Amino acid sequence: MSNRRVVITGMGAVTVLGTGLQKFWDGLIAGRSGIRKITQFDASALPCQIAGEVPDFNPEQFLERKEARRMARSSQMALAAAKMALEDAGISLPVQEKERTGVSFGTSIGGLEKFDEGITTLRTQGLARVNPFTIPLGLPNVPAFLISQQFQCLGPNSTVATACATGTQAVGDGFELIRHGRADVIVSGGTEALVQDFALAGFCAMRALPVNFNDNPQAASRPFNIDREGFVFSEGSGVLILEELDHALARDARIYAEVIGHASSCDGYSIASPDPEGAGAIRAMRWALADAKTNPEEVDYINAHGTSTPLNDEGETKSIKKVFGNHAYKVAISSIKSMIGHALGASGALEAIACALTIYESIIPPTINYLNPDPLLDLDYVPNTARQQNVRVTLSNSFGLGGQNACLVLRKFEG
Repeated sequence: MSNRRVVITGMGAVTVLGTGLQKFWDGLIAGRSGIRKITQFDASALPCQIAGEVPDFNPEQFLERKEARRMARSSQMALAAAKMALEDAGISLPVQEKERTGVSFGTSIGGLEKFDEGITTLRTQGLARVNPFTIPLGLPNVPAFLISQQFQCLGPNSTVATACATGTQAVGDGFELIRHGRADVIVSGGTEALVQDFALAGFCAMRALPVNFNDNPQAASRPFNIDREGFVFSEGSGVLILEELDHALARDARIYAEVIGHASSCDGYSIASPDPEGAGAIRAMRWALADAKTNPEEVDYINAHGTSTPLNDEGETKSIKKVFGNHAYKVAISSIKSMIGHALGASGALEAIACALTIYESIIPPTINYLNPDPLLDLDYVPNTARQQNVRVTLSNSFGLGGQNACLVLRKFEG
């Protein structure tokens, strides 16, 4: 049953540009940055004091107050994005075809603040005051479980945790579940909410974050610029409803795009640095295109991993050139991380949403803050302004810590 076609029929987003799909898309097309001074904790002692925080998220719009208070913020965002995506797909809740609806979801770390709360309580108040749900509520698989429980998705359920490649790989794994007949509908995506002191401190210690933009946060994420300093930490959640084509057509569902291929690979090189030759990224891109039965020349748009770090942007550009040859200079490439920062496990899902909307709306979101081009990075990065263009095929790249790579290929739906 591996020839079953898979389409995207619903999407939901909780992002630094706002809660809801339309706010996310409008912000991208306007070239608006969602990076701000950190408000969730006092960051004054850190060299990097900026992040992407969701400005308008109220979990009680999606959950009962008592229920929301028990959850980690990443789980709250995941449930909100999933509810919006299912409603966008026109699927009644709870779902009716329970055993044919599954979940493929991911997060880099999960509800880490729950562990922090438990450790602090134990050390200051003793064992008797520790919440018995401290460990379960912080586990990485909790968002997938809660989506299954809340909406009664009783089919296959899996959690992906491949660092920055998580969201893309979760969508790819969901695509496989439908393609091979194990489900008809999959709630896929990723979530992350780690704008916390110890998380920022850890990345500051790695010297991975920008330190010269605390007074100008919206300019901090500047992929492919010669003066790029590092990625901007952010949070959010993105959910895509994947559906078997005949199942979608039978209920007259709106189709944003078709998923036609994906692949993952590992560098096997370093836990923190990408392979300088880009071998793992090259494999993932080539395998994804082969899985999609698509030639490089057919790709109209690449949503780059584009983190704004010196090593990633250079390595990704080199890898694209090796995979695409001369076509690398013709294909449009952009990094929406210039606007939303890097939401780790949620990034790939949000970027898959951006690719689907690029196809559906025929508009390519820009790479903003592209003011001082790196002469070694000489491709078309769709600088600063969105571009009206008919887009038939997109490739989305996600390359993560530990050398994890994942790529996803979407195509305009053609009946």
